[in-house]
Parts: sequence; C-alpha cells; structure tokens
Amino acid sequence: MKKDKTSGLVYSTDHGRMCPVCGNPTDQCVCKQDASAAPPGDGIVRVGRETKGRKGKGVTTITGVPLPAAKLKHLARELKARCGCGGTVKEGIIEIQGDHRDTLIEILASKGWTAKRSGG
Repeated sequence: MKKDKTSGLVYSTDHGRMCPVCGNPTDQCVCKQDASAAPPGDGIVRVGRETKGRKGKGVTTITGVPLPAAKLKHLARELKARCGCGGTVKEGIIEIQGDHRDTLIEILASKGWTAKRSGG
C-alpha cells in the first residue's frame, strides 16, 4: 500500500530512519515486506550471456531465481567464489563476469532448480 508523502521526511529523532514510500519507521515499514518476497516466475532459472552495454566484455546472467533479495546476494557470492570471478546482483538478476554458463547450470541444477541455457 503506497500513499503519497508530501513532507519528504527521511529521519526522525524519535524513530530514526523513515521509509519515504509508506512514511513509517524502517523497522515497521510495510512496503519492505513486499520487496523481500520472492519474485514471481515460471520456476525455470535461465542462464545466458550478454555483452550489450559492456564495451564487448561478456557477463553471464542468471534470471528467474525464486529467492528474496538477501538470499539472492548470498547465492551470487557463492557462485562468484565457485567460478573464481567477480559479479553483482542488479534488479534481481545475477551477473557473473565471463562465460561460465555450463558451470553455473550444473551448480544451480545441484541445488534443485530447473536451469536452462538462454540466448545464443
């Protein structure tokens, strides 16, 4: 439930940090509960490769993982360690530097997800 806030209050001396969306203190925020839920999907984890917007450098992207944001970051950390490279999580998509599609599909399948190769 989003309501319009006109005051723009982000900090209160009584409550600490305030949510700019719902106006409640961050520990009582009602909109963060929506963000921590797992994103809806079809149950298939897709592993692809992208170079667009990266000056020709390729990254392996993983989409459709049914985990909340905090667990998604933990999974990304584990995958980066297993591949021995860097990466990040952006907007629910895990990006691993380099082409590690085959390795990542095996790792995700061993965790019990249906993993498919996407793209070319």
